[in-house]
Amino acid sequence: MGRAVIEAAAGRGDLQITAAVDRADAPGVGHEVAAGIVSTAELTAGFAASDVYVDFTSPASTRAAAILARERKLAAVIGTTGLDAAGEAAVAALAEVAPIVVAANFSLGVNLMLGLVRTAARALGTEWDAEVVETHHHAKRDAPSGTALMIAKAIAAGHGSDYDQVKRHTRDGDVGARPRGEIGVATVRGGDVIGEHTAMFFGPAERIEITHRASSRAIFAAGALRAATWVVGQPPGRYDMLAVLGL
Repeated sequence: MGRAVIEAAAGRGDLQITAAVDRADAPGVGHEVAAGIVSTAELTAGFAASDVYVDFTSPASTRAAAILARERKLAAVIGTTGLDAAGEAAVAALAEVAPIVVAANFSLGVNLMLGLVRTAARALGTEWDAEVVETHHHAKRDAPSGTALMIAKAIAAGHGSDYDQVKRHTRDGDVGARPRGEIGVATVRGGDVIGEHTAMFFGPAERIEITHRASSRAIFAAGALRAATWVVGQPPGRYDMLAVLGL
């Protein structure tokens, strides 16, 4: 994603890459990754040169970056998923002093999908069984994906339900009949799939499916850069892509 963001920024007149920060052991560190930009492991130097940073890394790295960014009140765009409680706390603390956009998925299509599934869930109610299936490449570490959770929570919002009370992320063995209002999320991992998500609503003798498939990471990079140009100058707070897109 870092590479995709750099490539998406090339030639744009409304923004420019001012620094590229990676792990100290990353093979690209010390090499030029964009015109005049040499990748570094020095986060402090990277932040000093920037108005906003874009973070697609790991939960531990995102937490460390948010702590440092809070000291500088630096705007942020964060796409890392799988944050633990400490990571979420660090991001929340940053949002107290700086504007940040946090999203599990930055594509326009996925964010439109969130609105569609919420509307469908509201119209169909819990009489229709709702399930989410997500597929990603074999190297993805967190499950379910952050996008799948966003979709499932949008369904819960449409139902007027507390997601934590109705979610079912795994089924194994004799789990009994499916209770009304349950929202299941199934995870598939394999190959080089960038991301596929399907929300399914099962009614008597009919089924509705709403699906989004990503074929290039460029869609996420473009959305992240749109968020980056939007968030600078906003009041401190935590925003999502729906706010960026005016949805």
